[in-house]
Amino acid sequence: MKGLADKPNYIIELLEGGVTLEDVIDGHICEQTLVEKNAFAVGDLGALMRQHACWQSVVPRLQPYYPVKCNSSPAVIEVLASLGLGFVCASKAELSLVLEHGVPPENILLLGVFKQLTLIKHAAKNNVQHLVCESEAELSKIARLHPNAKLLLQLATEAHAAETSMAFGSSLKSCRHLLEAAKELGLEVVGVTFHVPSSCQDLQQAYTRSLSDARCVFDMGVDLGFNMNILDIGGGFTGSESQLTQVESAVRPLLDAYFPQLSGVQVLAQPGSFYVASAFSLAVSVVGKTVVTPHLDSLAHGENNEDTEFLYHMNEGVYGPFSCKLLGSSITAPSVHKHALCAEEAVYPSSLWGPSLDQLDQVVERCLLPELSVGDWLLFSNMGVCGLDEFSCLSSSSQLPVYYTVSTPDWYEMQEAGVALDSAVKNFSMLQYSA
Repeated sequence: MKGLADKPNYIIELLEGGVTLEDVIDGHICEQTLVEKNAFAVGDLGALMRQHACWQSVVPRLQPYYPVKCNSSPAVIEVLASLGLGFVCASKAELSLVLEHGVPPENILLLGVFKQLTLIKHAAKNNVQHLVCESEAELSKIARLHPNAKLLLQLATEAHAAETSMAFGSSLKSCRHLLEAAKELGLEVVGVTFHVPSSCQDLQQAYTRSLSDARCVFDMGVDLGFNMNILDIGGGFTGSESQLTQVESAVRPLLDAYFPQLSGVQVLAQPGSFYVASAFSLAVSVVGKTVVTPHLDSLAHGENNEDTEFLYHMNEGVYGPFSCKLLGSSITAPSVHKHALCAEEAVYPSSLWGPSLDQLDQVVERCLLPELSVGDWLLFSNMGVCGLDEFSCLSSSSQLPVYYTVSTPDWYEMQEAGVALDSAVKNFSMLQYSA
């Protein structure tokens, strides 16, 4: 292996000679086995390229704006910025991060129900003009601190209200008042944003109602003299091509009816999970094991016991890379590293916990696994939005190592798409593996 750049912020492992992502995981598990057995993540940057190609193929009219909160890894920001994505920021740190990566201010959208004054000032100072707003109080704040802002009104949707049971966004009835208030304050309103969650069971109905309401707000804005030219249909994209196709089928005819291309309206969307979920895998080791059964004596004598259950503690939990579990996300059961399950091998009900003694630190409530030993490794896939860069004092490691990889064919495609070492991706360094 050899490094091709001086002291990079992160390293990309370029896979050559038939080396696979699994080989990289094996190699790092071997390294960790010899030291502290810390958990680590592996990111496949080629997956970002493949998801981008899928997005452009299925929903070419929707301009992707990536929500930085989903995964703020520097390599992710570098690649997506090089591909020309816009970015959605909700804090001063996120805004500074994308600006540092050379994202044009006009390609940044600032979210936040109640934005901090420092965030609005930072946006104004850096000429980031597109802000989302949903209340008269926010209008007054923006008028005072960022009078040149271009606002998108956050429109409430029934689908989102049903998911959160919280008020989010402005109702259609109150939009006229907000538009009039913005006019009086001398602010410019340029569009509408709304959100339909991925959990929505009836996408057709949800988008029909939301896009119809958005069209009404556009018409109100035009009546008041605003140049309404941006529509943001929000997030709710899981990462599945089939789900993206369902959204496209629901949205395309409605856009053709309410916002045809000849209208000049720019249509945005916020695919976060879609881009990064499948790009990251997490490897953790088993640090503790408990047998949960009412018949411990019979188990100790080697008798077969169908009631046996196992409770395993891992070296990371919800106060580390599984933090999304605290927000209601479910974690898919892992695979066991280097373990090919035979048809006749027994599997047992198992629960997976983090290293703390907190009752909230349960990562997977129940899954079927072969009997594990302390020191075994578990591999979790689709971990790109699960807080890989968030840690607390209860995490077992102060910094989770993240190893970025890309195959040679994917790397060539990235260069053709404008992701190159000597231009936008200035911090990239590569390690070459030989099979």
